[in-house]
Amino acid sequence: MRAIREFINRKMDMNRELLLLLVIGGLYSLGIFLSNTFVNIYIWKQSGDYVTIAVYNLATYIFQAFSFIFAGRLAKKVDRIIVLRLGVIFLALFFLTVLIIGTHASTYNFLLGSLLGIGYGFYWLAFNVLTFEITEPETRDFFNGFFGIMQSFGGMVGPLLAGIIISNMKANVGYTTIFTISLFLFICSVAISFLLKRRSAAGSYQFVQVLKERKHNKNWQRILNAHFFQGLREGVFAFIISIWVFVLTQSEFALGIFNLYLSGISIILYFIATKYIKPASRKKAILIGSILLCISSFIFLFPIDFKFLILYAIIIGIAYPIINVPYVSMTYDVIGNARNAKELRIEYIVVRELFLNGGRTLSIAIFILVAHLYTAVKVIPIILVVFGTAHLVIYLFVRNIYLGSNKKREILIKEQITDEKDR
Repeated sequence: MRAIREFINRKMDMNRELLLLLVIGGLYSLGIFLSNTFVNIYIWKQSGDYVTIAVYNLATYIFQAFSFIFAGRLAKKVDRIIVLRLGVIFLALFFLTVLIIGTHASTYNFLLGSLLGIGYGFYWLAFNVLTFEITEPETRDFFNGFFGIMQSFGGMVGPLLAGIIISNMKANVGYTTIFTISLFLFICSVAISFLLKRRSAAGSYQFVQVLKERKHNKNWQRILNAHFFQGLREGVFAFIISIWVFVLTQSEFALGIFNLYLSGISIILYFIATKYIKPASRKKAILIGSILLCISSFIFLFPIDFKFLILYAIIIGIAYPIINVPYVSMTYDVIGNARNAKELRIEYIVVRELFLNGGRTLSIAIFILVAHLYTAVKVIPIILVVFGTAHLVIYLFVRNIYLGSNKKREILIKEQITDEKDR
């Protein structure tokens, strides 16, 4: 703990805005990890159908994509903290709706997915824009790494605590309890958001222009293509793995143990990645992490038991931090070097998320189609292997990204941050 504390104090002067953003992100992560994994299980226990779960997740990503576009337009007219607050409110409304409809959740799977997607869209648009503004090139790797540690901590504690609660309570009382706790955490996030300074944005909303910019900016085109393939993997993996853990064990507690391994290892690796992965080694780190993710997907070609799933959790717990710390930082640096990044930062974030959710939507749509044509259980391993190689394609795009001088990028970002702090 002392080493972590010294590392934090050495790496950055913890200003108030960044600290508040981390607290809000931490509460969000804990609330989501506590309950959202178990919403999939909650629906599965009512339907026993992969397609029902897939439709729920499909609705989430479709509405998330459209919400990003709308939230981006709104963020150009009103305080972006309001957009962040709206996202958390919709997430709270999602869990409130789950509590109200109870055992009919599988019937209203598309409605639940749409509410969650709207909440995600508003929240992540505002959070990503604020991250882009508050962090500077020299603190960006640290912020992304420390936020990754917080997410991993939420992913470790949340599902395990939820699994214990559900396993020790009768019927659906456990589910009602964890959904209520998540609702409370999101209410706390809304309250803390009032402590953030106002951050308004001027100018018109130029979403189409930034979308077309990929024709003139090769780095922008490559990072967008990378995000699309990232989405291809995330779409189906987001729900299938948790369902498999539950189907194999018939235990919510076992799902909590799975996430404990995954997130516990991720915390350690995020700390290491934040400390040792420098800008010059970002591409190499992405390649190493991508190879590990690709290898992990081949586990599903063998007869699966809980031990194999734990092995999978360990591998991806190592791989994701190695990828995410440099990948996210590289993405923001590409945006920081793009044309009119200072004025159009919101539009760049929106377009990036559109490509990411486009990949997620396509992968789930393919899964639904294949599940209708063939027996889902038989084709799932093949689908996981095919989409599991997507991160190798990500490396093929990012390896050709070349940024300008650090001095130019730092001046651009610092001018932007100073401008925002003075408002």
